[in-house]
Order: sequence, then structure tokens, then C-alpha cells
Amino acid sequence: MKNLVLVLCVAFLSFSALAQEKVAKIEFKTEVIDYGTIEKGADGVRIFEFTNTGNAPLIISNVKSTCGCTVPKKPDGPIMPGETGEIEVKYDTNRVNPIRKTITVTSNADRPTVALKIKGLVIDPSKTSVLEKKTKSVMEQ
Repeated sequence: MKNLVLVLCVAFLSFSALAQEKVAKIEFKTEVIDYGTIEKGADGVRIFEFTNTGNAPLIISNVKSTCGCTVPKKPDGPIMPGETGEIEVKYDTNRVNPIRKTITVTSNADRPTVALKIKGLVIDPSKTSVLEKKTKSVMEQ
């Protein structure tokens, strides 16, 4: 009887060890989007695409940025295993300056927090730099 109980316990532990835990996994196509050099007032919307490569529904609970000039939008419902989703990011391109922002994604995935980055440079083509003015005056001479 003791042997039977021992065998059953070992069998139960073996099945438990082999049972696969259901977990969501988030895999982004890219974690950095480079706007490059864009003009003031240009379209500031970019999309981070991702796939749930796990075996449980992926629920994105929060998406936030480091400042008010970057507005992220998270998916509404759960992303089922094998499905893709998008996080839309809109940067205010009326701000003329370099872009270096972080968007933090919080979810129930095996990697619960992911930092996405956007970078680039917004320029105002109507304004010329001091260097450009100097170059023009030298060339005119």
C-alpha cells in the first residue's frame, strides 16, 4: 500500500512538472521608432506592432509616456494567442526640437513592463540656422 501511495505521489508530481503554465508573451516588431528628420507640423503618428506569442490572452493594462507631448493609445480588449495588436503613439510635431521619448507598456505578459522609444528631430524649414546663414554669405562673396 505504501508503494502504491509513493508511486501515485511521484506520478502526480511528474504530471505537475510537465503541465505547461498558460502565459501571455508580448513580442514587438521593433521597440524603437526613428522619426528621422521631419518638418514642424508633420504627421506625428507612429505605430508599434506586437504579437502575443504566448498561450494565454494578453491584456495591456496601461500605456504611458514620459511627457504630455507624446500621447500613446493602447488596444481596448485582450489580444489572443497568435494575434497581433498595435500601440499608436502621437508626437506633437509643433515642438521644434530633438525627439527622445519613452513609452512604458504594462501588461500581464511574462515581461510585464516594456519600454518603447521614439526618437528623431523636428525642424522648422522657415527658419535657417546661423551656420546656414554664414555658409550663404561666404558663397555669395
